[in-house]
Amino acid sequence: MRTSVKFTTTAVAASALALTLAACGSSASTSSSGSGSSNDASKPLVVVASPTPHAQILEYIQKNLAAKAGLNLQVKVVTDYVTPNLAVQDGSADANYFQHQPYLDDFNKTHGTNIVSVEAVHLEPLGLYSHKVKSAAALADGATVAIPNDATNEGRALQLLAANGLLKLKSGAGTTATPDDVTDNPKHLKFQEIDAAQLPRTLGDVDAAVINGNYAIDAKLNPKKDALLLEKAQGNPYANILAVKSGEQNDPRVKKLAELLHSPQVKQYIEETFSGSVIPAF
Repeated sequence: MRTSVKFTTTAVAASALALTLAACGSSASTSSSGSGSSNDASKPLVVVASPTPHAQILEYIQKNLAAKAGLNLQVKVVTDYVTPNLAVQDGSADANYFQHQPYLDDFNKTHGTNIVSVEAVHLEPLGLYSHKVKSAAALADGATVAIPNDATNEGRALQLLAANGLLKLKSGAGTTATPDDVTDNPKHLKFQEIDAAQLPRTLGDVDAAVINGNYAIDAKLNPKKDALLLEKAQGNPYANILAVKSGEQNDPRVKKLAELLHSPQVKQYIEETFSGSVIPAF
């Protein structure tokens, strides 16, 4: 069953633990991390990010662009989809870079948080992968397909399958669609709802899995080459965003980072490093 992200004491503990991870390439002390609103542009800007490609992009900025722009950037790497928003909400980080707008909207609604997008940076196309078949058409009757269990990515996965004729969803089923919204399932596909980060590990146990782009890349899968099905970039609402707590959008450090994330150098870095597996959204 799909699980919406829940605000629990365990999650809070995970947030505190994750933020003790070493900053990527930063020589500044972690004791000066996330402090909410600040007019001091020299203070470190602490950004929580998923390892790939988010932290990689931020590390590129940190090593090549930040100093010249007068930005003291610290990067904290986490591997889950809960910690980054909790850290921004409680002020232990200044910003995060890991999610798309539909996920953020659902998170704010579920937890009563007030985190907002600063700007869209890139798209990681969601894809269907398999170690057992070479095409989506080759999936057998009754095949098991693993899909993300969070509230927005599950609907996104089902929309991908529907767009490619593997199933039909009832009218009006959008980003929050679940298997209960499937109205026509000609291959009688069975769905396993699994935490997004664990999906690459399921490929040996299921017939196919719909995997988020960052986790696919982390697992050495190339979305452009390995995916049986891949989301189209045109008109896609799932661009990943730089996000902050509401009211922090005008922090001069955040503005500097936003400018750098939209710079020609970063666009070129994304295009050359990820070869179409990650697509600039600017």
